Amino acid sequence: MKARFFLVRHGETAWNREGRFQGQRDVPLNERGIEQAEALARALKSCGAKFVWSSPLSRAKVTAEKIGQAMGLPVYIDDDLKEINHGLWEGRTMEEVKNMWPALLEAWHSQPHTVKMPDGEDLALLQARAFAAYCRISEHGEGPHVVVTHDAVMKTMLCLFLEMPLSGFWRFQLGNASVSIVEKTERGMRATLLGDTCHLGDPYFRAEQKGL
Repeated sequence: MKARFFLVRHGETAWNREGRFQGQRDVPLNERGIEQAEALARALKSCGAKFVWSSPLSRAKVTAEKIGQAMGLPVYIDDDLKEINHGLWEGRTMEEVKNMWPALLEAWHSQPHTVKMPDGEDLALLQARAFAAYCRISEHGEGPHVVVTHDAVMKTMLCLFLEMPLSGFWRFQLGNASVSIVEKTERGMRATLLGDTCHLGDPYFRAEQKGL
C-alpha cells in the first residue's frame, strides 16, 4: 500500500495580483481566489481523501474549507504549514524590496538556499517545520490526505521528497490553486503530478507565472 498526499496551494489573493510578498501576513482570498477554491473543491471531491489539513492563514484555510465541505470532511489546522516568514519584506512589492535589499533579492532569485529573510526565516528552517507537519499528518495513516498550504512550503517539501537540494527551490512552478500529488511507496517518495491547474480551465501551455 502507498500513502498519497494532495499538496494544494491556496487560491489567489490581492497581494498575489499585486506581486507583494505575503509571508505570514493573513491576506484573504480575493474574488478570483474564492472561485479557484470552489473549482478545487469540485475537482477533488471524488479523490477519496480521508483527511483535509491546512495552514492557519485564512487564504489557505478558506480554500481547505471549500474542499472539506465538498467532501464532507472537517479541516485540521497545523501551524507548521503556514508560509515562510518573509520578515521585513512582507507587504512590499518586488520593486520596493529591490530598492531596499538589492543584493539579498538577487541572492534570493539565484541562490535561495543561502538567504535568510531580514527578521524572517530561511529555507532550511521552513523545510524542517514543514517536514514536522508531514510527520504528524503521516501518523494518521495512508490517507489520501489533502494538504492546503503555500508556495514556499510546497517547494521545500518537494525538494525533500524528491531528494533535491534546496538550491533547486525555483525549479518548481506552483500557481495559485494548483495541485501536486506525492506518493510514499516501498521504493521511496515519488511525484505523480506537479502544479496542475487544469481544473481552473488553464491550458497546459499558459503564459509563464513569475514567482517572488
